[in-house]
Amino acid sequence: MQTPPLDGLRVIEGSAFVAAPSGGMTLAQLGADVIRFDQIGGGIDFRRWPLTAGGESIYWAGLNKGKRSIAVDLRSDRAKELLTALIADAGTFLTNFPARGWMSHESLSQHCDDLVMLAITGNRDGSTALDYTVNCAVGYPTATGPVEGTEPINHVLPAWDLICGQTAALGILAADRHRLRTGEGSSMTLALSDVAFVAVSALGHVAEAQINGTERERFGNDIYGAYGTTFTCRDGTVVYAVGISPKQWRGLLEATDAVDAVAAIETELGVSFRDEGARFAHREAITAAVAPWIASHTIDEVAARFDDLGVCWGRYQSFKELVDRDPRVSLESDLFRNLEQPGIGTYLTPGSPVAFGGKLPVEPAAAPRLGEHTEQVLAETLGLSAGEIGALHDDGVVASAS
Repeated sequence: MQTPPLDGLRVIEGSAFVAAPSGGMTLAQLGADVIRFDQIGGGIDFRRWPLTAGGESIYWAGLNKGKRSIAVDLRSDRAKELLTALIADAGTFLTNFPARGWMSHESLSQHCDDLVMLAITGNRDGSTALDYTVNCAVGYPTATGPVEGTEPINHVLPAWDLICGQTAALGILAADRHRLRTGEGSSMTLALSDVAFVAVSALGHVAEAQINGTERERFGNDIYGAYGTTFTCRDGTVVYAVGISPKQWRGLLEATDAVDAVAAIETELGVSFRDEGARFAHREAITAAVAPWIASHTIDEVAARFDDLGVCWGRYQSFKELVDRDPRVSLESDLFRNLEQPGIGTYLTPGSPVAFGGKLPVEPAAAPRLGEHTEQVLAETLGLSAGEIGALHDDGVVASAS
């Protein structure tokens, strides 16, 4: 598409870690002009792992693609005045910094009466929380891991951070639409823990505990309430296959030559596996009928057979294997481009996963160098002269990329 969907929307971002930066990047990947401000020398997430051999943060670069960057001394009153002016000019502010003092909606809205501001917090009461401290409270660690396990297991994916970022982007777009319709600004808060609680409730865990009075058990890699589990091929490759929909179920049985064996199990038990709940209840017997065919064939043979019969399945692979051999994360995919990231090198970088007419709404762009756009933003957005910008540099109020 010629004009990005969020063309004309400018967002100022003051952030660290995952939730707020991922929300800003989501908007940037749809065409918004996202300007991130950081402390001179980098904030608390600027050197976060993983790092290159030269000490550059791959993590920071990954969460800031397509943004512009300005570096200021956040302790300086003059820097606070500059950022206030930037936020007022943009009219939209996303942050997970403490929204108080000059950074409060009350203060900033005095300079922009239709300000849209979203502040991310750990908990609704404003206290701090991280993905791991939230996840440990919502039940999943006690239901994750081997069936015989007893210790809680936190997943390594920062799911609540990422969902929070997407929710923040949605909240900003909703508030922007409200502003377009009414001329009114919005002061929004979004708690990381609330994001998790909403998800846990939507998936039925709250009602299950409250209405049924039960605890979700550990089921290892089995899908709760349906049929899906891991299988090992003859060459040791581990795959995951599911049979949730009727078509998926029929395909899995046909592919593994298990139609008759599974029918015999139904007859013996007096059940119908047309009911996915029955498949879950008797999953061990089903697996005993399905697994032998997979175990006697190589991954190439399994893949060909599964794909031919429309089985819903996936192959377990490491991050490196994903990059080395999965065409979905390669230049064969319309999602990825090879992009030169200053200080790091050239590597695969995705655009927005939302395809417009099957195409990327915005071409992927590198993350900025810290302070790369300081002078550009001060000159073009705030109208400062070269002399004024030079004086700010001399006083240590701002910095540019070296």
